[in-house]
Amino acid sequence: MKSKCLLWIWTLGGTLPPYRRAGTLQLQKAWNISPLIALKVRNIFVKAMDGDQAQCMETADSNLEQNVAQSPIVSTTGGSEAVKNGGTLVTEGKGKIFFPSANEVFYNPVQEFNRDLTCAVLTEFVRLQLSSKGISIAVPGEENVSKVIVDLSKGEKDDDREQTPGGDDQQDNEEHEAVKVGEVCQEGVRVLEALAASGLRSIRFAKEVPGLQRVVANDLSAKAVELITKNIQLNDVGHLVTPSLSDARMLMYQSKADRDLFDVIDLDPYGSPSMFLDAAVQSVSDGGLLCVTCTDMAVMAGNSGETCYSKYGAMSIKGKFCHEMALRIILHSIDLRANCYQRYIVPLLSVSADFYIRVFVRVFTGQAKVKASASKQAFVYNCVGCGSFHMQRLGKVAHNGNNFNYKAACGPPVGPSCEYCQQRHQLGGPLWAEPLHNADFVQRVLSAVASNPARFRTSQRIQGILSMVMEELSDVPLYYTLDHLSKTVRCSSPSLLQFRSALLHAGYRVSLSHACKNAIKTDAPPSVLWDIMRCWEKLNPVKRERLSESSPAAHILSVEPKLQASFTVRADANPSSRKQGLKRFQLNPEPFWGPKARAKAGGGISSSLQEKRKLHQNKRKECAEQSDGAHLKNFPCKRFRQGNCSLGDKCCYSHETEGKTAENNPAPS
Repeated sequence: MKSKCLLWIWTLGGTLPPYRRAGTLQLQKAWNISPLIALKVRNIFVKAMDGDQAQCMETADSNLEQNVAQSPIVSTTGGSEAVKNGGTLVTEGKGKIFFPSANEVFYNPVQEFNRDLTCAVLTEFVRLQLSSKGISIAVPGEENVSKVIVDLSKGEKDDDREQTPGGDDQQDNEEHEAVKVGEVCQEGVRVLEALAASGLRSIRFAKEVPGLQRVVANDLSAKAVELITKNIQLNDVGHLVTPSLSDARMLMYQSKADRDLFDVIDLDPYGSPSMFLDAAVQSVSDGGLLCVTCTDMAVMAGNSGETCYSKYGAMSIKGKFCHEMALRIILHSIDLRANCYQRYIVPLLSVSADFYIRVFVRVFTGQAKVKASASKQAFVYNCVGCGSFHMQRLGKVAHNGNNFNYKAACGPPVGPSCEYCQQRHQLGGPLWAEPLHNADFVQRVLSAVASNPARFRTSQRIQGILSMVMEELSDVPLYYTLDHLSKTVRCSSPSLLQFRSALLHAGYRVSLSHACKNAIKTDAPPSVLWDIMRCWEKLNPVKRERLSESSPAAHILSVEPKLQASFTVRADANPSSRKQGLKRFQLNPEPFWGPKARAKAGGGISSSLQEKRKLHQNKRKECAEQSDGAHLKNFPCKRFRQGNCSLGDKCCYSHETEGKTAENNPAPS
């Protein structure tokens, strides 16, 4: 058995290290063995190929089933339960997982909204996929309505069949029992969670989403796969969920080579998903669903534009619209990679929430549709002074009847400097310029969640976010913020309803954005926005003598408005989601809430966010916590260097010269 395993792994690996290429899923398929045995075999030969024969034999003799046995519970705290051998039993939705106390596997409870939303979207996607096959699904909590499915395959026999009075419906229609949660549907959806970590998402899919054929929970960490295997046994979903120890990219490329594509691929990495996108767009089936999460928001929001370009093929810029820009950058990146293989994307839902973004797109194959992809991308010219922006499409499509002609777009839409404040422009993109959502699909998800609010713990927030998504102007990329418009002209800010009413009175459309609380998304040009602000400034004048002649405010206010804005509040200025008081933007549930520390391969507890915050906090904040202030003597006194420090020896900072301070605190060599 050992020699056979070595030979097979070596054949699969080629010239690369073989045990890095062979995953447990390939071992299961090749030898028809169980996931536990496949995991044990792979661990054995990983160590054998590394030359550690003694440790290899110890691993072979170890009992893996005993290692993944359920731990006894000793106490309960909220949604988690402490266990004797160190760790926590976490309950989320219908799933329950064991999570070790050592930081070997990543888990963030804050992203429960992400997982709830994914289960809701996946349920509606499965419903759509199976309805075309004449199969219905039964979701726990939904009203039990008997559904009659018409078998269209018998249509040819209807003409030859004798008609009987009162019996037509019984002969023409065939009732099928709906597929329930936890059942294996042979014609169902194949799901891959490429970066599963604890396996919680895959387990929730198996226990909350009906109509699944199989779910593969993959991870590159052996510790994570052991934990996944344990959690699968804990939830009794081994008939649906299969653990896999493999590089996610190699697993997806192998599925393409085997022509065993996945209908749904979920990518939720720690940081950027860019390295997995190429494999994902190839290994998802035609019309399949691709779910992608990005948590590297600093890169995508403009703090490091060159890094954003290297990962996503787009330059990010700093702007008030940065969160929606991040959504459009990742959609552009996915579509760009799909175009290489004559495929294109159709976004179903794109959400910016908390510290991450999440997109759900369908991937289709079609050479003709790929030709139109250039016209779906655009650059953005953003003024660094007043924040006005203009979109520039990369291409355009001209059609005459059934004939389409694809051409390069003409531009640029701006001059050398901003026409409103005379400042320069920044160029960002390219980014996705088409709608971020599919309104029909979002409405299906919203209706399902609203009719079954007890299904998810975050149902109220899902309803609030999706309601705002439905209200957004789908054909208007990016947005302005009310506080930035007021700050630019140095005047007080009108209320949100007043500004929205002014735009509606002027004959333009306006909406909010789920990505920003005080966003103004409108089809009005920047000239109209500044005319409205000029009219508002006349009602609330600023002291213009204090404005610098070169400031954006001075340039903007020096022009008389061509539009006489009316700030009378209109009834339709207040959107329904705001009237109903839906939960749209939640407050931070706890201190130091947000991204968690990356899991360590060798285990060990990472320093907490509080410790990191204290370590990187500036010296003045530390002074408030440490009353003696002795550590501050290592820092020179700024006032002493300027010659105006009156504290003398009582000053907590050093009054020594820079040379002496450097001698006392030499720089490391």
